[in-house]
Amino acid sequence: MLDRIDHDHGIRELHLARPPANALNPELVQALRNAIDSAPTDGVSGLILSGAPGLFSGGLDVPSLIQLDRDQMERFWRQFFALCAELARSPLPIVAAIGGHSPAGGAVLTLFCDYRIMAHGPFQIGLNEVQVGLVAPECIQLAMRRLIGAYPAERLLVSGKMLDAESAHRIGLVDELVGVDDVVTRAKVWLGELLALPRHAMLATRRIARADLAAAFADLDALPVDDFLDGWFSDHAQQVLRALVARLKGGGGEAPGHRTQGTP
Repeated sequence: MLDRIDHDHGIRELHLARPPANALNPELVQALRNAIDSAPTDGVSGLILSGAPGLFSGGLDVPSLIQLDRDQMERFWRQFFALCAELARSPLPIVAAIGGHSPAGGAVLTLFCDYRIMAHGPFQIGLNEVQVGLVAPECIQLAMRRLIGAYPAERLLVSGKMLDAESAHRIGLVDELVGVDDVVTRAKVWLGELLALPRHAMLATRRIARADLAAAFADLDALPVDDFLDGWFSDHAQQVLRALVARLKGGGGEAPGHRTQGTP
C-alpha cells in the first residue's frame, strides 16, 4: 500500500502502491500520515512522494467511501485533513514526483509539497470538486493560490477544470516536466541540491516561507468538516458519485486516473 524506499543523502521515497489507481482510502491516508510524521525521528532529511508511471493518484477511493455513513465519513475527512497538515507542517522538505494523472485528492497532496515534478505526456492534474458538487475548503484553496496566484486559482477552482501537464507547468501548478521514467530521479537530484545547503539556514528559511501553510492547519478542529460532509451527502453529489461508481463497475466512463473521480 505504501512502500518506504531509502536513497542516498537521507532521502526517503514514500511510494504509493495501491493498484490500480493508488486511490486514497482510510488505510492509505493513515499510512501516509504515519510515514511523514515518523520520518524526522528516523533520521530522514527529505521526502519524495511518488506513485506509479502514468498515475500518481486517482483521488479518493469513491467506490468504498460512498458506502460509509456520515460518522464514518467524518472520521475519514478529519484523517485526510490531518494528512494535509502533516505535509504542510513537516520540518522536512518534500518533493512530489508526479508520474502521471493526479486529479483532485491526488492533486491536493502535491499542493502541500515543497516542489512538484510532473511527467510529460497526456496526463491531467487539478481540482475538479465543483463538478461533483463539492466545495474545496479554504486551507486547500490557500495552497493553490500561493502557487499560481489568486485569480488563476479562482478560475480553476470555480470551474473545476483539469489541466494537462504542459498547461499546469505553464501556470506554475507544477515546477518541472520530465520524462515519465525520470520523475523520481529528478526529484532526488533537486532534493539533494537543497539538502547540500547549510542545513540550519535552509530549514529556518523554509519554515518562515511556509508559515502561511502551517497556520492554515493550526487548529484541526476548526476546519470545516461539517460543511464538507453536507456537500458530500447532498442529493446532487451523491447522485454524481453513485453514477460514477456504476460507470466504473461497468468498465466505462472513467475519469483521469482511470479508477476514481477526484474529490479531496
